[in-house]
Amino acid sequence: MAEGIGMKIADLSVGDVIGERTVQVNRADLVKYAGASGDFNPIHWNERFATEVGLPGVIAHGMWTMGTAVQLVSDWCGDPGAAMDYQTRFSKPVPIADPAGSNPAEADGTSVEITGKIGALDLEAYTARIDLTVSVDGQKVLVKAQALVRLTA
Repeated sequence: MAEGIGMKIADLSVGDVIGERTVQVNRADLVKYAGASGDFNPIHWNERFATEVGLPGVIAHGMWTMGTAVQLVSDWCGDPGAAMDYQTRFSKPVPIADPAGSNPAEADGTSVEITGKIGALDLEAYTARIDLTVSVDGQKVLVKAQALVRLTA
């Protein structure tokens, strides 16, 4: 599927895959995200704290996960302003393994798999609903992840 501003709705069909990608995230990425977002919750950087509150360990920020997933849609559209709505539900946390003595900035981290498909088209409104599948190790971490985008005639 071609990318770029001016994606024409007539060229699309329900079920078309708009893209797939794998995004690596490690603990150093979470520290950077915490600084950018202001979310310094210790579940995103402190293993002991995260496990004490019942998590499997350090987990990625939910908003990082959402933003990373919808980037596939923005890249496909060629215009982040084309996204009119984006919603999801969190189903599982994204665990970020302890790099076990390695430099966290160089650790591979966790692979987040993202696939986008056209779930619905509205030919009168020139919109497409993009359904995102977001998973880690075969487990969905977001469900009902859907973006509504405006396209051209």
